[in-house]
Amino acid sequence: MSERLPTSPAFWRSPLRGPRLTSLLGVVLLAGITVLFVTGLVSYAAYNPNLSPVNDKTPDKGLLGFYLFAWPTDPPWLYRLNQGVHVTLGVALIPILLAKLWSVVPKLFELPPARSLGHALERLSLLVLVASALFEFVTGVLNVQLDYVFPGSFYPLHFYGAWVFFAAFVAHTALKTPTVLRNIRRARGDEKEKEKGELVSPRPDQPSVSRRGALGLVGGSSLFLLVTTVGQNFDGPLRRTALLAPHGGSDPGSGPGGFQINKTAAAVGIRAGETSDEAWRLVVEGRHRAVRLSRADLDQLPLYSAALPIACVEGWSTGDQWWRGVRLRDLAELAGYEQAPDLFVESLQRRGAFRRAALRDNQVSDPRSLLALYVNGEPLTPDHGYPARIIVPAAPGVLNTKWVARLTFGDL
Repeated sequence: MSERLPTSPAFWRSPLRGPRLTSLLGVVLLAGITVLFVTGLVSYAAYNPNLSPVNDKTPDKGLLGFYLFAWPTDPPWLYRLNQGVHVTLGVALIPILLAKLWSVVPKLFELPPARSLGHALERLSLLVLVASALFEFVTGVLNVQLDYVFPGSFYPLHFYGAWVFFAAFVAHTALKTPTVLRNIRRARGDEKEKEKGELVSPRPDQPSVSRRGALGLVGGSSLFLLVTTVGQNFDGPLRRTALLAPHGGSDPGSGPGGFQINKTAAAVGIRAGETSDEAWRLVVEGRHRAVRLSRADLDQLPLYSAALPIACVEGWSTGDQWWRGVRLRDLAELAGYEQAPDLFVESLQRRGAFRRAALRDNQVSDPRSLLALYVNGEPLTPDHGYPARIIVPAAPGVLNTKWVARLTFGDL
């Protein structure tokens, strides 16, 4: 077999590759990816995808939706914590994933393709694992960076991709766990023993860095990504350290409206004239009743306050802001309901996703769920949703609809 072809073991000359390095990286990914998978499923559940077809962007999920449940409103920082962990950990794991893929690249070119049934299953799981891992991490990073260049909606692509990836991940882990444990025990035993086995080059080049140095480089890269991403989950000076996050290092300004904005009014096609006090009217519709309310009318209703954060699927969040407005359950009563039902919300925005959103009855009935008119003691700014926006504890940011035009109460 020619040593110039990648199918030859001698083609791969790095002295760093070996079972110990691969096993160590695999153990780190085993823990990290399990957390990513669980927090990803939880994030999907937070969108209340059973409120179809409004929130559900994933058709025919069938048995894969077995875990869905009514998303709670307590604790109010639940989604902020979940999505912050999901995105920050996912970004920090990128160098470890790339190092792991680099360490096993020779196995993708191994001949013969299958020496036994077990070997064939291992090769197949590895191929699916590599492809799906790259797909999940690439689409996730693109979504965090607001670059929607992939074909179709992010939600079904990432949802189905996650299940394919995790199935391959579980299968590959089950097949390789005995080998991994054996390699780790051997590494603890005699560090000076010459490493043997698959992935070890028969003709290695002279090392330019030690294996510990390579692990330090990978770990340092992960730490760098962690430090330059995690700040987007905090307000104040720490947010400026989130240099790699689209809503990180920028200064959101000061004053009552000085907190992060995902999309401005101009970006989604809101015209100044249609949100003026003279032109804007909120339509509240329910069982055999519909009313139109101006902002002045809403100001005459009982107003309540709640301290709640905003957390977005891209991983950024704000600290608690003081919101003041009309309780959603009071508006449900105005629409003819004694018990708060589900709610369908429509926005004035013309561009972008989630121009419509749906909330469950438990979210509507929570006394902290508001049609907010004020934030931090002042009227909402145009970019924060003036004249009125939804704010619900523990809900993803896209369900906290801005520039609300119509509220329709009823079972969805």
